[in-house]
Amino acid sequence: MSQDVLGNAVSTADSRALQGINAFILGYLGYDLRLVDILGVADQSDDCLANTYAGLLWMLSETGDIPAEALRYRDRAGASFDRALPREKLLFSVLEASIAEDPDRIIALTDTILAEWPRDLVTLKLRQYHDFIRGRFTDMLAIALKSEDAAGDIAALHGMLAFGFEQCHDLTAAERSARRALEMDPSEPWAQHALAHVFLTQGRIEEGIVFLEERSAGWEHLTSFMYTHLWWHLALFYLAENRVDEALEIYDQHCWGRERSFSQDQVGAVSLLVRLELAGADVGQRWNALAEWLAPRQEDVSQPFLTLQYLYGLLKAGRTEGEHLLQCIENLSGKTLPDQQAWTLVGIPLARGLKAYLSHDPVMAQHYFEAALPHLQDIGGSHAQRDLFLQIQKDITRQLSRTSA
Repeated sequence: MSQDVLGNAVSTADSRALQGINAFILGYLGYDLRLVDILGVADQSDDCLANTYAGLLWMLSETGDIPAEALRYRDRAGASFDRALPREKLLFSVLEASIAEDPDRIIALTDTILAEWPRDLVTLKLRQYHDFIRGRFTDMLAIALKSEDAAGDIAALHGMLAFGFEQCHDLTAAERSARRALEMDPSEPWAQHALAHVFLTQGRIEEGIVFLEERSAGWEHLTSFMYTHLWWHLALFYLAENRVDEALEIYDQHCWGRERSFSQDQVGAVSLLVRLELAGADVGQRWNALAEWLAPRQEDVSQPFLTLQYLYGLLKAGRTEGEHLLQCIENLSGKTLPDQQAWTLVGIPLARGLKAYLSHDPVMAQHYFEAALPHLQDIGGSHAQRDLFLQIQKDITRQLSRTSA
């Protein structure tokens, strides 16, 4: 029986399909562009696992809806389901649960897979993604710890541990895991990312700048998210030293322009522009240029963390799509969605607060921010990413102090 690159049994006897599966595994774990090769491989193969991975890749594209391509690959995988191994059948069920937008079933299925096959790090990373977007950081760490004994020889596992520790505020353990990953593979991007978080949180600004600058030449092969996000982190370090012009140059050269239709690139651009303006930069027409790509998001309420940043960018540019998106958010009141609590406690009031802030009404903005911020973790995103809303609140406080002076 064949095995994948991590030693997990696979049913395929097709060498090209196996090569594509391995490229996807390594690409997904390492944020390498080769992960998209699975799409062409799946198109040429009836292999269940290859088509399942292709469908999952589309579900991770955060288009705000259910991509038709995900359904197509789901159907292709289903046609060969009977020939799949038990782990592969469970992964197919994960794809079905993703399409059904059933996060609780995704969690249950990934728990089952990882209990039996702890070296299935694709499933582990997929599970961490779903924990992360729901703000369940202790779960994100706990599930990675369960694979440590079985997969401790793989650098990516330690990168996943490092980020889990960091999000759970154990910075010492986070740095230890990140450095272990980098000893095993100096190019491991998620470990670089986790260590950047540690440096920023601990105020080790100069150390963070040197660390990221030294590694930036190795980022060209990364997916757009990882490429832009690592540069985004370097821009935050520059802003911490008031090197505003250099941070603006990172926006232009690296953070906005890789894959402008992708959600993570879009919200990274929004959050960096906000920070640049708060630091006193003149961003010129950049909001208008960005809003052209945000406009198709005018009905995307798939994740509150993402939606709030789409909303900010559209309202900031004065686009009518921003008002439409705000109404879509308002319409979520009283619904029974999987992430309804996040919308009720954070998303809806924070959307109202952003509207008030951009309408120069700091009193009303403060009212909504005070209601939402105690529950901010519920919308997911990292500490550094959620800090955007804390920075806006500080500006609201400054505006109110000037008004009362």
